[in-house]
Amino acid sequence: MIGIGTSPLVFARRAAARAGAALAVTALAGCGLLGTSAAKPAASAPLTGATSAAAPSPTQAPQAPACPSTPAGFSCTMRQRIAAVERYLKHRPGLIGIVLRDRSTGAVWQNRYAGSQVYMASTSKLAMAVTLLLQNQAGVIQLSSADRAVMYQMLHVSSDNAADDLWFKYGASFYTSYFPRIGLTGARYLPQAGVTGPYWGEMTCTAEDESRVINYVLNRLPAPLRSYLVYQLRHVAPVQHFGVWGAGPANHPGNKDGWSVEKPGWIIDSTGFAGTGARYTLAMMNSLNGEGGYHAGTNTVTQVAAILFQGHQIRAPQGSATP
Repeated sequence: MIGIGTSPLVFARRAAARAGAALAVTALAGCGLLGTSAAKPAASAPLTGATSAAAPSPTQAPQAPACPSTPAGFSCTMRQRIAAVERYLKHRPGLIGIVLRDRSTGAVWQNRYAGSQVYMASTSKLAMAVTLLLQNQAGVIQLSSADRAVMYQMLHVSSDNAADDLWFKYGASFYTSYFPRIGLTGARYLPQAGVTGPYWGEMTCTAEDESRVINYVLNRLPAPLRSYLVYQLRHVAPVQHFGVWGAGPANHPGNKDGWSVEKPGWIIDSTGFAGTGARYTLAMMNSLNGEGGYHAGTNTVTQVAAILFQGHQIRAPQGSATP
């Protein structure tokens, strides 16, 4: 309605001013300068003759690696880790024999060198301890408290002097005639200068032999003897914190390690168990064949255990060789 006393010309001017102000407010709002948030711009059509960019696709989760079909009896995760170990070993020095056994399912994986003869180094001390304990229980010998203290040193810090004391006290045949009963069927005894007959420090066997021995400990030893050895292997001194020890504390590993310099060069071995209830046993025998030293060998056997039981490599062991 036109107000009384207002001419049509004045009214028209006021209407034009109000329209201009409304346009200004709309423009300011469109720039986001008014209100608490900017207005959303209208979608525009693509230019004629131009191709509009496709909207980015949602981030896709990485595909899990395919599960290997072998070795049978292991979980998919363990089969993938075994494959990772095989890839890792392609770039490691020397020869290494490996046997992994799942005591729950009976599944076994062994690599191409599992049947190769390698120096046992100090892993023979575990076979010695098993023999001593069983023969003592059978009444063939009577272990004194001093004998037991020496055996502890042989297992805990891998003392060569302790092994010598027990080897020569009872005689080589006391051990060698019994070793096949506990799974050490492929052992060979090499001559040692100044020593008559077989000597614990000059023996070779295969990873298959080592696997049989550690499984004898876990599956066939009388419970008190088994408990004693499992405890000792889980509480070895830092000098033996490599090899199966690489499974990590969450897997409660136990091991008996061995290291020595022989004609093929450095020898680094480790046999033991890991997992809940010592579910898995792992035997590794690494002959460097002059292609590496102590640290290369201890790192190899440690990383194999870490990959198998932790799923990744870990920091290399920092120990040093002892006589």
